[in-house]
Amino acid sequence: MASTQDQKLELAYTLFCDDVRLELGNKLSYMGVFQNIVVPQLPVWLPKLAVVNHWRGNGAHLSEVRILMPDRQQALVVSQPARFEINHGSADNISFFVNVTFPVAGEYLVQTLVDSTLVDERILFVSEQQLIAPEEESEAVN
Repeated sequence: MASTQDQKLELAYTLFCDDVRLELGNKLSYMGVFQNIVVPQLPVWLPKLAVVNHWRGNGAHLSEVRILMPDRQQALVVSQPARFEINHGSADNISFFVNVTFPVAGEYLVQTLVDSTLVDERILFVSEQQLIAPEEESEAVN
């Protein structure tokens, strides 16, 4: 049996989105793809969060995704290990998280592990941006 290194497993890309659906013809539809989370007020609650990893290579593997708090010490969420198999050169592995609350602004670290080995880290920025109302014209004229 070949090891992970022998199988030349490669992470082609990672997407963050609100949901993923399987359509006719075995096609995936991604809803609400994002790179950062910018909200008017924290904490922010997401009813669903999907982390999509697209792999190239071959063989069967066990994948796990975890999101660490900005302090890099505590895990915000951790997926259950999920098996995926690459039969035709590439495969998608999707980790769903439900009822996720990001309590503070900062750089959350999204880690992907395969066969218990850390293979990728991505930053997910969470920030608070207040909407500022334009000043009244009467104040600007004075």
